[in-house]
Amino acid sequence: MGRTSDARERILSAARSLIETHGYSALGVAEICRTAGVPKGSFYYFFDSKESLALAVIDEHWTGQKRTWTAALSGDAQPLLRLRRLFEETAAGLHAAQQSCGTVSGCLFGNLTLELCNQTEAIRTRLQEIFDAQVEMVDSVINEARERQEVEVAETREAARAVVAQLEGQVLFAKLYNSTDRLGPLWQNCLALLGARAPREAVAGA
Repeated sequence: MGRTSDARERILSAARSLIETHGYSALGVAEICRTAGVPKGSFYYFFDSKESLALAVIDEHWTGQKRTWTAALSGDAQPLLRLRRLFEETAAGLHAAQQSCGTVSGCLFGNLTLELCNQTEAIRTRLQEIFDAQVEMVDSVINEARERQEVEVAETREAARAVVAQLEGQVLFAKLYNSTDRLGPLWQNCLALLGARAPREAVAGA
């Protein structure tokens, strides 16, 4: 067995990389262990099944992404500017990954939703929880913007769901066309969706 101090992390890292490049369904335990550089026994020491590994990969990825979203959407900047910052952080992350591996990998959660949501209930439920959490985070910012009379929306929750769906869809297009330029319209589309004008700071800095 590989060193217990890092074997689990190596398996998770290998699994995430392989899922992003090849998908989940075609992935085998032997390939994961070979990529991680650990014996097969290490896999079953930490994970009961490939599904439990996928859930661990999802949770680990969400921990990092939630940290990024929280940092982008919090602070003293105007709420709409924080939404813009979220879009910029997303684009920057995808671009950095593209520079590293040569392709736009897209969203791990979106990719797994398309591939697995009708195959495993445990993964479907966890992905629902994560997307609901994303909507809640965006909803909080839109609520703040509405209190400041900066947006015109009847239901902030549905508006937040539409913003998250638009972000996810543009990331999907970025993957399909292998170009982060597909994320360019996000900001203007978001303003139109929310019935808002660009905040003064954004105009001045344009």
